[in-house]
Amino acid sequence: MTILKIVETQNPTIIKFEFPDFIVTQGNYEYKNIDDAKNSPLAQQLFHLPFVKTIYISGKFIAIERYSIVEWIDVQEAVAEQIQDYVNNGGEIIAVQTPTIGKKAITVYGEMTPNPSALKFVVNIMLTKTSADFKSIDDTAPSPLAKVLFNFPYVKEIYIHENYISITKYDIYEWSDITLELRTFIKEFLENGGLAIDEALIVATPEQQKQQITNFDTLDTTSQKIINILEEYVKPAVAADGGNILFQSYDPVEKRVKVVMQGACNGCPSSTFTLKSGIENMLKDMLNDNDIKVEAVAG
Repeated sequence: MTILKIVETQNPTIIKFEFPDFIVTQGNYEYKNIDDAKNSPLAQQLFHLPFVKTIYISGKFIAIERYSIVEWIDVQEAVAEQIQDYVNNGGEIIAVQTPTIGKKAITVYGEMTPNPSALKFVVNIMLTKTSADFKSIDDTAPSPLAKVLFNFPYVKEIYIHENYISITKYDIYEWSDITLELRTFIKEFLENGGLAIDEALIVATPEQQKQQITNFDTLDTTSQKIINILEEYVKPAVAADGGNILFQSYDPVEKRVKVVMQGACNGCPSSTFTLKSGIENMLKDMLNDNDIKVEAVAG
């Protein structure tokens, strides 16, 4: 049985209904009205709700933009229940279609993150199954998209994960001056067949390798528990904010956990608070050890 997670976004008119698994991998999944939604029986049903303005279907979620006649707090549970019932009763989200000739229709929209220097660009297709963090153009061999994005003088760092790109800018630039240019460029690059990630060229970092199943079994029990907690409880939250967290090491003598913050979480002013008041307290509670300490290290 599918159970949805309701996730708020930085835009108060848009809310996400997240699925535990991917519901789509490609296609045109932005609908402005019921006529646009001919290939999505679920979207057509949702447009019968009078407050639904726009529907986005991408990756693991359905995002809905509302009109101002209601507040999400008053209707979100009912909408989630309607979507759950539809899917659990075998309803079709995207109808099977004959591929069309020409460019693939791509939608891209920007989401603010807790890091004022980072913006999350959400795309309506899967970009990669293996996340990748790029600190400079020299790192971009696996990503033609990241390579060309670094040609923009304001792009400092890039993180690509599933269906979004987190871009960190230099502080001298304002998002209001560059967001439209970036969003348009990403859209046109992908519509013209540009590749976001060549997963065959991604070289796993030591941190990523530690979390692979083949290496996981060689770690001590506490490290395994820490990784499981990060994967289940922390990663979904930081991914929603355009970032990622990787386990690096655990020192059983100092009780010190070292993690790598990626994407929008790297350099975020609130990341220290998140580490200490959020992740550290969670590990102390779930591991029943008040001496646990968490610190972020450079990736």
